[in-house]
Amino acid sequence: MAAQTRTQRQAAAKKAAATRKRNAAAQSTTRAKGSARRTARTAETTARGARTTAEQADRAASKRGAAEATRLQGAARGAQRALYVPIGAILEARDGLANTVRTYGDSRRVQREFDRFERRGESALRRNRRGAAHR
Repeated sequence: MAAQTRTQRQAAAKKAAATRKRNAAAQSTTRAKGSARRTARTAETTARGARTTAEQADRAASKRGAAEATRLQGAARGAQRALYVPIGAILEARDGLANTVRTYGDSRRVQREFDRFERRGESALRRNRRGAAHR
């Protein structure tokens, strides 16, 4: 093998340097593509996580709203009850008074009531006598 001239050595060196640069560029491109794929996957995962978080926040807000509505309905029912109970008691008293007036305002009804009281008293005494005799 003949000795190379300086120009030949420089040309071979430049050719080798170009090959090394091409190989380094190819490696760099491969790494960049992999990094881009990982970044895209990470971005997709982050976007999915953000959507999930937004949906959960929306559900939580809906549940809070429903809970507040239920609490307000309960308070409203309590207020209604506070209003209805006294009115109902007044109406019961009025009905009782009307029945009393109706009963004791008619002599036949008064007689029937007294007869009923008499029968009730008589049966109660009979029951008590039997209970006392068995003791």
